[in-house]
Amino acid sequence: MRNFVLPALLSLLVIVLPRVTAAQTLAGCTAADLTDPPRIAYQCPGGLVIEAEAATALGIVTAAPDGRPTDVEVSSDAVLIEMEPGSGPFQIRTPHAIAAVRGTEYAVDVEDGKTAVFVAEGEVAVSRPDGSDTVVLGPGFGVDVTPGEPLVVREWGAQRVTNLLNRFGR
Repeated sequence: MRNFVLPALLSLLVIVLPRVTAAQTLAGCTAADLTDPPRIAYQCPGGLVIEAEAATALGIVTAAPDGRPTDVEVSSDAVLIEMEPGSGPFQIRTPHAIAAVRGTEYAVDVEDGKTAVFVAEGEVAVSRPDGSDTVVLGPGFGVDVTPGEPLVVREWGAQRVTNLLNRFGR
């Protein structure tokens, strides 16, 4: 009886305990797990760095010939983008928005029914998924993209910026 109980208990533990998974991969990029808070940093060709919250779902839509992603899809949670000026086009696609950049540092936060985009440095063009209603954000400004609502560029308050950037250890 004891020989049966121990394997059964171990099997139950495997089912009940949360699984630890390795970092998601993005083709052409090197992934590194970061802590405090948990997130993954993807170092990509051309000086592109994508930091993603641990549970963020990412996918490369298109890539440049050198392997650098040019179009990345984010369906939940947040990413922080750092991109060297002059390294070529890059955009983040979410269910609610497209955030296109030409060299900057910015964050994209995807929630149910809304995408928020904030620019720390540089310039980012934000539009709806079909490319309409484009606005341009500069440093310190952000926009909340919600279906059916106008895109209004606002200077973000210190607390909102801190709350978002703290999610990336900044």
